[in-house]
Amino acid sequence: MTTGIGRRVSVIGTTASGKSTLAAALAARLGVPHIELDGVEYGPNWTQIPRAQFREIVAARIAGDGWVTDGNYKIVRDLIWPRADTVIWLDYPMVVPLWRVTWRTFWRMAWREELWNGNRERWGRVFSRNNLWFYILSTHRRRRRDFAALVAQPEYAHISVLRVRSPRATARLLASRTKPAYRHLALEHEDIRPNI
Repeated sequence: MTTGIGRRVSVIGTTASGKSTLAAALAARLGVPHIELDGVEYGPNWTQIPRAQFREIVAARIAGDGWVTDGNYKIVRDLIWPRADTVIWLDYPMVVPLWRVTWRTFWRMAWREELWNGNRERWGRVFSRNNLWFYILSTHRRRRRDFAALVAQPEYAHISVLRVRSPRATARLLASRTKPAYRHLALEHEDIRPNI
């Protein structure tokens, strides 16, 4: 098993962990398309496309030799992971995504930043019962447990799984691009299946 980053990469992690930011930067460095799954799923006015159409679009976009996806969509994992050669799991302490969702939400609101397909953050969504802060608090531990079990599945033994535990380690991983010296990152980063 190799510990480098390949050319078909899936970036996963809890909400607001920085998946899209890392995926876009990594795709640019690798010279491959960035596929932001949220941007595929949500059309104008936050309308979700039908599941079958979502799967068709994702299948077409990952048909090439290189790409970087970001998102935790179970509905398309069976399309992405069998083709992926690398999964980067952003597994940060809960305080990191909570801080990031606060900062990015209010930044987006203040500057009316477009996310995708004309969609912008709305005050109604920010303060709704199902807001992102509550979502992070209620799913962080479960996602960590579920991702650990998922990447250990034998059908994904072909994937180099990189579990990154801090933003600093992520920055170093990106800086080293395709041939990172992972062992010097100590507890900040680990290839979680070194014996495969």
